[in-house]
Amino acid sequence: MIELTVDAAGLARSRFAVSPLHEVVATLLSWGLQPAPHADPWVARARRVLRRARLPLLSELALGGPRYMPDLLNPYPSRPSPTVEEELQRVRSTPPERILSELEALRDGRPRNALAGSELSAVLQQAIARGGTHVARQAAEEMQRYWELAFAPHWEAAKAILDAEVGRCAGVLAGHGAAKLFNSLHPEIEWADGTLRVESRFRIALRVPLVVVVPSLVAPRPAVAVDPTRDENRPPMLVYPIRDKAMASATATATAPQSPSAETAQLLGPTRAGLLAALAQPVSTAQLAARHFLSPATVSYHLGVLHRAGLVTRTRAGRSVLYRRTPEGSRLTRGR
Repeated sequence: MIELTVDAAGLARSRFAVSPLHEVVATLLSWGLQPAPHADPWVARARRVLRRARLPLLSELALGGPRYMPDLLNPYPSRPSPTVEEELQRVRSTPPERILSELEALRDGRPRNALAGSELSAVLQQAIARGGTHVARQAAEEMQRYWELAFAPHWEAAKAILDAEVGRCAGVLAGHGAAKLFNSLHPEIEWADGTLRVESRFRIALRVPLVVVVPSLVAPRPAVAVDPTRDENRPPMLVYPIRDKAMASATATATAPQSPSAETAQLLGPTRAGLLAALAQPVSTAQLAARHFLSPATVSYHLGVLHRAGLVTRTRAGRSVLYRRTPEGSRLTRGR
């Protein structure tokens, strides 16, 4: 059980934030890496990227188990809706001494809080040997690539859902007060007598100056991020899954690239069929190459074949050429 005691002034300072990197990091935790046929589309897509992309530092930190995820990947939201660029810059500028302290917490754990430690892998040891500044820079570079491949094409739709949840919470707060608001977030979150209680395998009881509340499309259950370095400038963050998971999954499915039908793959070949399925919205050759782990030249060749067949259109937007399915291409993708 995690217990956060907040006085009236702290409750007044508590706030909500929508954080793109918090969604990214949530897919690196143990629940995002376990195979599950019912996994949310957000997690399933990110898991595929993590398996296929060359992201050695993130892959090592994403090993499962009840252990600490270094906070350098999870910057404290400086405002209600930071951009991913702002958050990546905060990762890059993490003080080197803080990084070493966080990796020490990863190695040693926090036994009194039931937080397990783990031996640092060779990849992590090599990164540390090059210094905390190098670790921050490598982490930011890998996070940016992970973001671009797995999240960027779908963030607009995801953010709309998260913003709507914040709007719902604002309505509950205005109409019924803070106690009703916290008790409306999730069955495993309870507010009573000045203390916020969250069901957890960890054992933490803290008096805190405020709480930052972060809704999530990825997290399957509530979690509290507590800074193990005891930095008083970083209050705990309460992450909770949004109430309407069905809506979130439906929207994620709608915004994710369609999978080609077996008939389309047999007719066009798996590579062309996959590219055609990804062209529900205008996309550039470079974007398709990154998402499908192909060279731009290979993508350009296959798009040329699809264009000559009348299955895609192309238009110029500045220095880029954007491709999109024609109605004939869409019918073929649906197997009609």
